[in-house]
Amino acid sequence: MSSPSSSIRAAAEPRFGFAGSRGRAAAWLRLLLLTALLALVMMAAIGTGPLLFSPSEVVRALVSSHDSLAHTVVWDLRLPRVLLAVFVGANLAVSGALLQGVTRNPLADPYLLGISAGGVFAAVATLTVLPGIGPEWRAAVAFGGSLAAGGFTYLAAWKGGISPTRLILSGVALSSLLTAFTSTLLVTSTTSAQIAVSWLVGGFLGRGWDHFAWLWPYSAAGLSGALLASRHVNIIVLGDEVATSLGQRVERVRLLLVAVAALLAGSAVSVAGLIGFFGLAVPHIARFLFGSDYRLVIPASALLGALLMVVGDTAARTILDPRELPVGVLTAAMGAPFLLYLVRRRA
Repeated sequence: MSSPSSSIRAAAEPRFGFAGSRGRAAAWLRLLLLTALLALVMMAAIGTGPLLFSPSEVVRALVSSHDSLAHTVVWDLRLPRVLLAVFVGANLAVSGALLQGVTRNPLADPYLLGISAGGVFAAVATLTVLPGIGPEWRAAVAFGGSLAAGGFTYLAAWKGGISPTRLILSGVALSSLLTAFTSTLLVTSTTSAQIAVSWLVGGFLGRGWDHFAWLWPYSAAGLSGALLASRHVNIIVLGDEVATSLGQRVERVRLLLVAVAALLAGSAVSVAGLIGFFGLAVPHIARFLFGSDYRLVIPASALLGALLMVVGDTAARTILDPRELPVGVLTAAMGAPFLLYLVRRRA
């Protein structure tokens, strides 16, 4: 008969869907298949646009140094945009997965908790009020804004403990306030209406290699930290008392994980603007496909987030061609009904 402590430790490290090595191998095989699907979707996205390129033409343009129209379109316009969509989607999805785990709240995500709005406000402030700050520092400033907003939401919801309802209401209130401040900054500045829309509803119009160079170091650090911390999320999900009995310093670990989530969300919105509900839906899809073990939920969320963002951005830039629909409009159109579904399901 197993002891209570051994049962708790077993719960802290849930199995990979099936018993033993067979289930673990099946889970990792699904991740590999998801990775392959992401590669295929990226290839299709690079070839899709006013100028259509077949997969073989895309490959030739990628590996050839010949200065041709296909090479210019693929390398200078489409490849950096697709890579940005991959990292932004992965960042927002993993940020949402971390927040849902550490708060034990299925409705948590960087948008609803005000973290994304804090990052956008900080980034737009550097763009409009402090233009002397180099654009390469915008991701770092956005991280600071996201972290400050997340901390404020957490403190506002604290009342002898954290209530999921108070947390969401505090986040929504702060997000609305910061979005209003951001709108004020954009309206009163010389920023064009098109750029203002791209910040408020999110998108990749006009983004290129410079933006990717600013984003990828923060993404690499945040995604690596999330993967390394996945076992700690498994323990926190069991409850503060159980986590403390297992020797975890709960509040310190929770603060660190929120900081990682803020780094991911802040760096994403610093280049893509405010993209809502993405971090809410994708982790739920990952848990549906891979179970509750965050050692799988984190990489699955990253891959699914990247995949869905590439698909969404490709649709956004082609569905109304020659005009472009901000990708944040599509994510809101899909995410808002999903939020209503979750609320009714848990009511």
